[in-house]
Amino acid sequence: MRLKKQLLGVSLALLMISTAHAQESTNPPAATLHPALFLVGDSIMRTGNGTGENGQWGWGSEIIPLFDPAKIHVYNEAHGGRSSRSYIEEGLWAKILDRLQPGDFILLQFGHNDSSNSQNYPDRATITGDGDESVHFGVGASNKVVHAYGWYLRQYVKEAKAKGAVVIICSPVPRNTWVDGKIKRGFDGYAQWAAGAAKTSGALFIDLNTIAANRYDALGKEKTASYFSDYQHTKKAGARLNAESVVEGLKQLKDCPLAKDFASAP
Repeated sequence: MRLKKQLLGVSLALLMISTAHAQESTNPPAATLHPALFLVGDSIMRTGNGTGENGQWGWGSEIIPLFDPAKIHVYNEAHGGRSSRSYIEEGLWAKILDRLQPGDFILLQFGHNDSSNSQNYPDRATITGDGDESVHFGVGASNKVVHAYGWYLRQYVKEAKAKGAVVIICSPVPRNTWVDGKIKRGFDGYAQWAAGAAKTSGALFIDLNTIAANRYDALGKEKTASYFSDYQHTKKAGARLNAESVVEGLKQLKDCPLAKDFASAP
């Protein structure tokens, strides 16, 4: 019954709002150098154009200098407002697939936008969980199928593996929300579902939610607040902390070639 209500809620929300997308005008590089590392995600990876507008920074801009450009070429292909679903449906993922070559890598992080739609991004909501359930809505040419968050993550892995690339799924970093003196962990279940999708698909997994949360706890609530520009987007210091947490997670992975591609002083 709970699942039926959830599916109905998703379908009604999607039907009630406009389907117009707010596209970002970004141009892919003229030529992709390999081996390449593609950062695929939302505004937590790249806010706006990635140049710190309004004081907000995604961790993608901060992790690029931590890699040795002579060993790996990093491309921040994250887009704000996107979910695991809408990144695919808008054709952004297809553009990455066209550029992928064997030996490339993908760092994947979604979750901040999967739980709801918005005025600017009306087609991003996914079903909560990591199962195979789906909901159909619309008729004829407008018929759409919405899957669960974990299902979409598994699709990324499946299609990237077919290209010979390695996918590393990251659980979402924490929001600046505190409970009993600790920053809130788990991201309302998305961290667990990301781990489940990685395990099922055979992708590598970084529990970025926990790693970053531990660092924020060490800073304390007051200091952590200075790292955020709002309850989920970070300033440059917060983006740096999240990027360093990704590096920590990569170093913990067994036999991950990316761990050999860091700059000399990450």
